[in-house]
Amino acid sequence: MNRYDWTQQLPTIYAGGLSEKERRPVIGITGNYGDLTCKLGEGYYKQIVRAGGTPLIIPPSANTEVLTSLLNRIDALLLSGGADFNPLYCGEEPSPKLGGINAERDLPELLICKLAANRQMPILGICRGIQTMAMALGGKVEQHISTDIKHSQDADRSEPTHTVMVEPETTLYNIYARADVSCSEQIQKKIRLCVNSFHHQAVAEPGAHFLVSARAKDGVIEAIESSEHKPFLGVQWHPECLGDDGLPIFKWLIDEATRYQQAQQLHDHILTLDTHCDTPMFFSQNIDFCTRDSKILVDLPKMQEGRLDATIMVAYLPQKREEWPAITLQNTVPTSGREFADSIFSRIQAIVDSTPHVSIVNTFEELWENKMEGRKSIMLGIENGAALDGNIKNIKHFAQTGVVYITLCHNGDNDICDSARGSQTHGGLSAFGREVIAEMNRLGLMVDLSHAAESSFYDALEVSATPIVCSHSSCRALCDHPRNLTDDQMRALAQKDGVCQITLYHGFLVKDGEASILDAMRHLDHAIDIMGIDHVGLGTDFDGDGGVKGLADASELTLFTRQLLARRYNKTDIQKIWGGNFLRVMRQVQNTTI
Repeated sequence: MNRYDWTQQLPTIYAGGLSEKERRPVIGITGNYGDLTCKLGEGYYKQIVRAGGTPLIIPPSANTEVLTSLLNRIDALLLSGGADFNPLYCGEEPSPKLGGINAERDLPELLICKLAANRQMPILGICRGIQTMAMALGGKVEQHISTDIKHSQDADRSEPTHTVMVEPETTLYNIYARADVSCSEQIQKKIRLCVNSFHHQAVAEPGAHFLVSARAKDGVIEAIESSEHKPFLGVQWHPECLGDDGLPIFKWLIDEATRYQQAQQLHDHILTLDTHCDTPMFFSQNIDFCTRDSKILVDLPKMQEGRLDATIMVAYLPQKREEWPAITLQNTVPTSGREFADSIFSRIQAIVDSTPHVSIVNTFEELWENKMEGRKSIMLGIENGAALDGNIKNIKHFAQTGVVYITLCHNGDNDICDSARGSQTHGGLSAFGREVIAEMNRLGLMVDLSHAAESSFYDALEVSATPIVCSHSSCRALCDHPRNLTDDQMRALAQKDGVCQITLYHGFLVKDGEASILDAMRHLDHAIDIMGIDHVGLGTDFDGDGGVKGLADASELTLFTRQLLARRYNKTDIQKIWGGNFLRVMRQVQNTTI
């Protein structure tokens, strides 16, 4: 073969053309900058290729449209090494020993790192890159380290010159515990790695979002990673220069990018629904739904980042009237439950009217129409049947308003039924409660039994002519709380074709300590074991104290999808969990004529 006859390569390329589903993940690598040139050390892109990815060099641009466009086209971000950060970005004055800064890179890389993290995109930071991660996500960088160990070697970059100790039960530990690396050894419960070093800045404090996974012998932080079960990893050394010994880190990045790619492609084809959020409780606090508002867990940017297509926002009525806040547009105190709920729905409508690409819907068909048009959907619910004011006619009013479900009670008995946190006033449903359910059945509103006592739950199952839902409940077998459902309740619910939506309130997931995404998945897995795949879903309770480590707000919901994929659920089952089961019940209830 003539090595210079490049056209002989074309048939192989044409024959092996990969489909979009099979394509190599694209890894965006931030380019260095100097002498009016964007450039990149060859080790970065060559290790990416060896590990199975497609490298794409990202020039240092802070243009917001460019950053968004780039993030829409890559599956992971690699923050490369280079010059120091301007200390003014840390609110500090420069140390006399500070090296040269790179003004062209600082702002673009801080921005792209933060935006990628908001999307839960896999991130690998190398040398300067680990410092970028810390600065962008709440940590602190030390401008100059001074210890007995030299951290900037004179030897060739491929030569390890000092060691780091890797903490057990960390991502970095797992990467090297499985890898065949010549310059590593297990010492007690840790792994010692031989690494290179070219820095004098270092991470001083990782911040709340990271944990330290490796240190040098002098205590200098050499690696950080997410403390929230996210695919974020930063190392102070340069694995791109270490050949086979550095390759495992790049393989980790490619594996994570592949999972990210799979989740994003899946979200293109399924409709995702969160069946319970309390964000309207904050609408009186001058929130901005169009921006990423730190006061709320669900807003348009977070829905976009987390690929959440629809959410059910509820009008929550506190049990005691004196707790009702003044939240109407006129800032007057409502005088009835109906007026209170209407004021919340008016505020939701006002928010939607001022927000592009969002609309209020209440049918399955409208949800999918919005999905196809790139719009987010809000559906309306009521949390606490006290909104009815004891008047059966108000059910028709709320049905005409577009409400899709009413949670019969909250944390106390009302005139409809007993609460899981109540005093057993009625011994289950009241006579009025039975009328309420019959009228909801007639008008096509779903009966929601989250918050209800077991007696009320079983009474409602018997009385309702259509399936019932528990919009935000978890499993009592795993966390003994009266708000959670027993296994017997879940079986009975499934037998009547109802659904249980696992919720993210930490006190319903674990009895002690801080709950995480893994605890939420344990509850989901248990519910599926008891009820079957056709009767489960997710009701986050965001902005109603819901949110756990790894699923802290709407922007993190693709991590839920990644957990489902890791458990090898197929597309059909994932759609069922991601709202399909709940919407099946909603369509059945809305289409049933009593």
